[in-house]
Amino acid sequence: DTLYGIGSITKSFVAIAVMQLMEKGLINLDDPVSMHAPLRIGLEDDPIRVKHLLTHTLGVPSLSTSSVAFYKSVGYDTGIPFGSPEDFYRMINGAQGEIVDAPGRRFYYHNAAWRILGHIVQMKTGVPFHRYIKENVMNPLGMRRSTINTDEFNNDTDRITPYWKKPDGSVTPTKFPYPNPEENLPFSFIAAAGGVTSSSKEMALYINALISKDSGLISKESFDQMQTMHIKRPEGYYGVHGYGYGLDVTPDFHGCKMVSHGGSILVSTAHMSFVPELGTGVVIMGNSAKIAYEAINESILALLMGLDPEESTPMFGVQKRMRELTGRYQTYMGIESIEIVYKGGMLFMQSETPFDKSSAPLIPDDPMVEEPVFYTLVDGVRSPIVFERKGDGFDLFVERYCYHRV
Repeated sequence: DTLYGIGSITKSFVAIAVMQLMEKGLINLDDPVSMHAPLRIGLEDDPIRVKHLLTHTLGVPSLSTSSVAFYKSVGYDTGIPFGSPEDFYRMINGAQGEIVDAPGRRFYYHNAAWRILGHIVQMKTGVPFHRYIKENVMNPLGMRRSTINTDEFNNDTDRITPYWKKPDGSVTPTKFPYPNPEENLPFSFIAAAGGVTSSSKEMALYINALISKDSGLISKESFDQMQTMHIKRPEGYYGVHGYGYGLDVTPDFHGCKMVSHGGSILVSTAHMSFVPELGTGVVIMGNSAKIAYEAINESILALLMGLDPEESTPMFGVQKRMRELTGRYQTYMGIESIEIVYKGGMLFMQSETPFDKSSAPLIPDDPMVEEPVFYTLVDGVRSPIVFERKGDGFDLFVERYCYHRV
């Protein structure tokens, strides 16, 4: 029952609201965004359309609007005004020079796009964005405690305490990173990129609505559009995957389509995944970041599908194979030594002598690290780094040297 910030899972709530507007005839997904919001950037003969906002395909890389908002929430001021719709559109409309392609062709995850969608919802309905989502998406599903109103979140007796990890490693309690929309109704739509708070119990109601498609929020056809891949993304562990409307789509997750989305707002993280064919879904939440929430979700889904969760979750296998190579290695008589460390999803080779200190990433020949063969790159020259199992440990071959793990 504990309330967490679900971050960018909020985007699917926004997508439902947009589909509601479409079904009422208030907008068309092929409409240029400029018909409904004061967006002024784009190509004259190929404008950014509503559907491009829904799929992160504006043709413009991220403009870091969430970074500006989050930095401000922890007391770091970027110097960029960001407290009103006017500030927001001044920042966005100044980015004409950032356009790199026609809309609909490239996927660049774009929080600003979803704030524009939230603004469209707000303007077309005459209701502040956060209130509209509460009244037209959450309440009909029985999500009574879920909210975008930070006062409601703060006053709830069962909610997380947000913590901020400082650069020195210390942790301190902090406030929720989104401002209270009730105090700035015109800019309520700032929360459209990731401002929803909810509990696992109420998110189960939400996932069930996405799976069943019979909640009455929108038509089955609109739910289908949300869960259809409209733009491909770079291939992942399960091959081809892409983005629908506010949802990630993986066509072949162990033979079934998986629909998912994650979200993180620094002080809270969540991930939801579901397999419509099986009527099965999972949501996990935590008050920390940099944990493999997505892989944990996938392992639980695999378990529910009757599969071995460790063998069926590629990330776990890759991490396990890399981590078993870590440790200190020394040459004959301990004259030379290096340390292999796992950091940020990669292995690094670190060494320190009285004369030098170095660190180099080890790039695997095979991204899945089925064999412990790596290389480093120095000025374009590739140098092999090979591990060979020896007894319970490994020997490491680097140029002229053989290092033994100690």
